[in-house]
Amino acid sequence: MLTVLSLEARSSFTMHIHILGICGTFMGSVALLARELGYRVTGVDQQVYPPMSTQLEDAGIELFEGYAQHGLDVLQPDVVVIGNALSRGNPAVEFVLDNKLYYQSGPQWIAENVLRDKKVIAVSGTHGKTTTASMLAWVLECADAQPGFLIGGVPVNFSCSARLGQGEYFVIEADEYDCAFFDKRSKFLHYRPNTLIINNLEFDHADIFPDLSAIQRQFHHLVRTVPANGHILMPAQSALEDVMAMGCWSSLDYLTGPNSAWHITDISADDASFNICRMATTDEAEIESGEPLERGVICWTLSGEHNRQNALAAVAAARLAGISVANACAALSRFHNVKRRMELVGEVNRVQIYDDFAHHPTAIELTLEGARRKFPDRRIFAVIEPRSNTMRMGVHNSRLAEAVATADAVWWCAPESEAAAIFDTSDNVHLIDDVDEIVASVAAKVRAEDVIIVMSNGSFAGIHAKLLAALAS
Repeated sequence: MLTVLSLEARSSFTMHIHILGICGTFMGSVALLARELGYRVTGVDQQVYPPMSTQLEDAGIELFEGYAQHGLDVLQPDVVVIGNALSRGNPAVEFVLDNKLYYQSGPQWIAENVLRDKKVIAVSGTHGKTTTASMLAWVLECADAQPGFLIGGVPVNFSCSARLGQGEYFVIEADEYDCAFFDKRSKFLHYRPNTLIINNLEFDHADIFPDLSAIQRQFHHLVRTVPANGHILMPAQSALEDVMAMGCWSSLDYLTGPNSAWHITDISADDASFNICRMATTDEAEIESGEPLERGVICWTLSGEHNRQNALAAVAAARLAGISVANACAALSRFHNVKRRMELVGEVNRVQIYDDFAHHPTAIELTLEGARRKFPDRRIFAVIEPRSNTMRMGVHNSRLAEAVATADAVWWCAPESEAAAIFDTSDNVHLIDDVDEIVASVAAKVRAEDVIIVMSNGSFAGIHAKLLAALAS
């Protein structure tokens, strides 16, 4: 059994970990944290390419490309950390098993080597985890708390996806996806948070969960790990109420609903500013005037109700860490969104192209509604690649037409022969399964002041650059 060492003990020798699937966002973050701890870190992936490969190499991490060239026979690491994208039959996995090498999942390694001595704030839920975790880490940073964090994206304010931090707090994006081929529990069950944010809960990850109740069961297991002196923050949502009905042993604070002390007010017409207020609760002095105990103003470039709710969760969690609402809101007024969350990638001839990670009907709908508020007088074109396992399985087909109703025109990267029965095939909805044909079709219809939002959780075959080039010509 691997002995978990203190920071002092680690300094006496160099422990070596080898990571299978190192170029994924989560596993790459594990690698960066291990390197920061002073470990020798190596890794292998099927596709090793920038920017993750560059980030890892800059950190002094040796990379092997292709699992048949896994390097394990030469390196003989102390521990092999195996990503959840790998399964039985993979040459590296089979080598580990055949040679009885010590192995762990990424979440287990994080729990044992990074989180044990930290006050952990975990951000979970179907939507908004990356953005909320990034907001909270930034608020703590502005308060000089020097937090550590592991986030499933690259926050622009930090320019890295993970760091140890010098303070007592560690913010972690808590994913419900499974850990590894040998550990089918949700990742977040390893994190044991002191404060747990649950943004929302919907059915997702149909490749590993048969239904919503299966996901709710995992969230209930997560709730069981929060200590009695810990806190849970969540909106009043029926799917989450069902989770809490299974048992809750910690302080529960609602972010929405009649029992909530938190409110969002004074939203500007263009979404550029709003207030966050904290009212008195039953265990605090009542204020007869109805005025809030605390108030803060956020002025920013983000848009949409979903981002306001993300901000509210971050402010509420920061308040538990002793940061005033006013100071938290001031920090969020200097927050720059995560890469690939309505990220402006270019502008040509007064046409703006945004990149967004949305890959679930709810996320698509909220992003487009936010864009409509931000750009009320401009045409909005949505170009969408339904790439996630859940979308490909057709689980949410009945919701897709409604999800894009706000857009003026939509291009789905899907073959018409397969998808015509799913999508509204009006003049403004296009089904094309070739990226170059999509680019040509969009370029033929676009005009000055239009907004193009590209949505995918993958690279979408470099469509962003192709659109910019087509518009420039």
